[in-house]
Amino acid sequence: MKIAQKNKILETCLIAGRIMIESGSEMYRVEDTMNRIAYNAGIQKSVVFTTPTGLFIGIENQPYVQLGAVAVRTINLEKVENVNTASRQFATKEITLDQLMLRLKQIDQDTAHFPLWLQITAAAVISAFLMIIFSGEYDWLDIIPSAVAGALGYAAFVAVNRVTTIRFIGEFLSATVIGIVAYLLTRWHLGVDIDNIIIGAVMPLVPGVAITNSIRDLLAGHLLSGMARGMEAILSAFAIGTGIALVFRFFM
Repeated sequence: MKIAQKNKILETCLIAGRIMIESGSEMYRVEDTMNRIAYNAGIQKSVVFTTPTGLFIGIENQPYVQLGAVAVRTINLEKVENVNTASRQFATKEITLDQLMLRLKQIDQDTAHFPLWLQITAAAVISAFLMIIFSGEYDWLDIIPSAVAGALGYAAFVAVNRVTTIRFIGEFLSATVIGIVAYLLTRWHLGVDIDNIIIGAVMPLVPGVAITNSIRDLLAGHLLSGMARGMEAILSAFAIGTGIALVFRFFM
């Protein structure tokens, strides 16, 4: 196999792995996908090392190594599924290596996001129904207030994240918005229990996928990524809690 072909294989694996890490995939799934692409491309034994901020791939006992940086980390499971689909198509010889690389670049750049209005609507629905699960006697009276607080909080989260790349600032400020809205709604007698409203409204901000992936990485033996993702989830929860506590401190 020519050197250029080997480098192309490694580059393709790096693109696939980077997209999956940036989109919230588990590390063992990233490594498995990269190894399968390399094997199906003709590399019998590849060496892969992944972290939440970077990944490496090389060929065992050969001087061929490439590394890539992971700039952002979000949750986009559609991208993860699309990468897995492309990898399976390459394994069954439906597409060539060049077509796989092109497909991966298209997935990275052209995967559509849900429109903002739909995201905010989904946040409102999630807030309302999860509030029912966690609330008590007067749960039905706080459905609409919880939906309103959840929608406004998520809108604030999106707006702040467009200004800064620090996720925790967006979570802190959006939680603060949720607390203020919940306080005003109960003060104006449009809601009954401020605790129920807040509990439901913060649910769209809770890093549930990050916590789940952290535990799965730890169980799979990826201690570094598991602890890193777990700490990231803890910081997110701390930012949310601090925003709510600030409202209680100054308004209650």
